[in-house]
Order: sequence, then C-alpha cells, then structure tokens
Amino acid sequence: MLKKNRYILPCCVVSAVLLHAQPPEAAPAKPDSDAVKALIDKAKKTAGEEWAGEAHFFCEAPRPNSPTDPPIDPAKIFDNVYAIGNQGTVAYVIRTSAGLMMIDSLGANQVDTLLLPGFQKLGLDPTTIKTVIIAHGHADHFGGSFYLQEHYNARIYVSAVDWDLMLHPPAPPAGANPNKGPAGPPVTPPRKDMVITEGQPIVLGDEKVMPFAIPGHTAGSMGFIFPVKDQGKTHMAALFGGTILLVGRIPDEGLQQYLKSIAHFKEETKKAKVDVELQNHPLMDGLPEKLEKLKARSKGEPNPFIVGQAEYGKFLDVMSECMDAQIARRKEQ
Repeated sequence: MLKKNRYILPCCVVSAVLLHAQPPEAAPAKPDSDAVKALIDKAKKTAGEEWAGEAHFFCEAPRPNSPTDPPIDPAKIFDNVYAIGNQGTVAYVIRTSAGLMMIDSLGANQVDTLLLPGFQKLGLDPTTIKTVIIAHGHADHFGGSFYLQEHYNARIYVSAVDWDLMLHPPAPPAGANPNKGPAGPPVTPPRKDMVITEGQPIVLGDEKVMPFAIPGHTAGSMGFIFPVKDQGKTHMAALFGGTILLVGRIPDEGLQQYLKSIAHFKEETKKAKVDVELQNHPLMDGLPEKLEKLKARSKGEPNPFIVGQAEYGKFLDVMSECMDAQIARRKEQ
C-alpha cells in the first residue's frame, strides 16, 4: 500500500557529482573472445532493424548520460503525455483529469534551464503538478523534485529503499576524483513523502501508473506501466526506470539481480500488453529520430513511440542479452 511518512528530516545535501550519472569506465583490457562475440551476435539478431542502435549501445559502446547531451524540443508525444529534457535524460509529464503527474524531475540545475521552460513552451501550468514519481534515487532523476515540492506542493513518490539512498547517500568510492563527472551545485532531496510499493497503483484523477521493482542499478529502482492515448486510442506504455548504462561500478551480484529484474519487468509488460517504449535515459532507443518523425506526422500516420507488443519484448531481450555479454566480458578481463 502507499504509505506516507509525515516527519521532516533535516536538510540533507547530496552531491550532484556523485549521483548525476554513472562514471565512464575503462575500455576492455583485451579483445572480445569468440564466446563474447557470439553473445553480441545473438543480441544483434534479436534486435533486428528496430533495435540495432540499442544492441550497439548496450553491447559495444555504452556511455553515461551527460549534462552536455543536446536538449530536445519539449514535445507532446501522446494526447496526454509530454517529454522534457535532453537526449540523455528525459522527464515525462502526464495530463490527468485531476492535474499533472510527472515521472522524474530532471536535475536540480535543470529546473530553470529545461524543466520550467519546457512547461511554458508546451502550455502546461506547473502549479497544477500534483504527483512526481521518481524512478530511482539518483540526482539526475530526483534533483528537481525538491523545487516542485516547495513551490507547488507536489507529492513525491519514491521506493522505500531509494528514499534511504537519497537521504543518506553513500560516501564516494575510495580514490574517486571529485573533479570528474558533471559539474553542478549540491542537490537537496525532497522531504520524505510517499513510498512506492510494487503492484500498488499510483493514481491521479483518471490516470493509474503501476510500479514494479527492478533492482540492479539501485536497490530501489522501479519500472512503470501506464496507459497513454494516441489520437483518442488507448495504448499501454512502459518505462524501465533503472537502466544500467555502464557496468563498471555495479558488483557481480548487482548485475545478476539486474538480469532477474529485466525478466520480471518483461513478464509484467507482457501481461499488460505493452506496446509503447519510453526511457528516462533514451540514449539507445532513437529518441531524436522519433521526435523528428512525430513533428512530420500527419493525422492517421503511426506514432513512432508505438512499437508493438512483440517489439517491446525484444527491447528488453536486447538489454538482457547485452548484459550477458558484458558479464561474460568482465569474467575474461
């Protein structure tokens, strides 16, 4: 069930440098073996034409999101869903009968540069934001939520484990260079509010978002399944909110848990007949091309974000198969 913790913790500051993005990792120490190459080939075969870029990204050329990723034009991607952010990190706004719901809030230093200008360009009123759902407890996702909570009284939803991560972040790894990573001011997390529990819907007006636990990237990462409307027709969207972009600082057990999480989320998306693919880190899914197609779309033409049930399943399969390749590569280094 959804629970509210009413106490207010003292102001806790989190370093954006530590939590904004996963750090780059070194190139493989030696060429891939035939076994690793076979796993990559398997992923590419699964990917086909639709997810060729995803297979290349996850298997061969992963990279972290960055504050220097080019901004996207704020876009209405469905009748009731909007995208704001940049090509590496996106927050989604869902219009409901009772106000606005958001999934993620971008970074704290992007509120004035991306988030609020995006609302203005889209004709959305930020004072009507009622609910902000955070996919996982890293600052590039929750950073803007403190502002939204303070200025608009938005309710902030985070998994129990990642509330703890946000409010009590771990120390940086030994030997970490604090000068590397994205620059930015310290990030204040929101006051502890609503707790996300797997399978318990988050409801605002006529919209219902179903959360599912997908630990691996963080212990409390969540995936979401929710209806969207395209030219009046309902489709089911899914957002895998805890994607591992780089495996370097994820321990072996974390990677194995991640594989289980992908399989779990695939099972749930299959039950829900998901046919729309969304990502909060859309580095690998062709977001810029989809937005361009959407701009040129005429009435009756397909929405590029609607990929179909089979293709959404393949999207998760490629993610899983490339992680198999990354795990095998790690064992050989």
